[in-house]
Amino acid sequence: MHDIEPFWNWRHKYTSEEDERSPFFGEEHSEIYFTNAVYNHLIHPQWDSFGSSTLYMKVLFADYEDGFAILELIGEWNDLLHNDVMTLKRNIIEHLMANRIQRFILIGENVLNFHASDDEYYAEWFDEVNEADGWIALLNFRPHVLEDMQAANIDQYFLLGGKLDALRWRTLGPEELYEVVGAVVMKRLGP
Repeated sequence: MHDIEPFWNWRHKYTSEEDERSPFFGEEHSEIYFTNAVYNHLIHPQWDSFGSSTLYMKVLFADYEDGFAILELIGEWNDLLHNDVMTLKRNIIEHLMANRIQRFILIGENVLNFHASDDEYYAEWFDEVNEADGWIALLNFRPHVLEDMQAANIDQYFLLGGKLDALRWRTLGPEELYEVVGAVVMKRLGP
């Protein structure tokens, strides 16, 4: 896991550590010292810690004018032991929402497992973005992770599946990705 870096090809457009409205503003990342780990597996130092001991992230892009953010995740999403959704919601999502972000694209190719608890924070997050005409889309999560989310009945809070399961997002710019995902959302939710 130590050689899996967050997607870096948009860094000329956006870096969360240089964005004054980002929860990671001012963060400094080492290129040689590995300090974070998922259990006993070190992860690349470019990933940001938001308070979970098993799930890390990177804000790849945030557009405050259009109200969307693209977040990439790595590790184990463990609500059962660590209530990761609460930590993500309180430490990152609420900060972004306070800065007019209401549409979230979560990229989960590197989310290895999901362990459910209750759906309280998912419902809260869903209600808040819904009131702001927003949504939460999951991109490229592994099939077994999606199955675990469906078994826990939290899939109702996300847009997932279909084209969103195999989207070649790295070939797109962030604005283009937002438009592609937005088009899928509009087809599903209607005008």
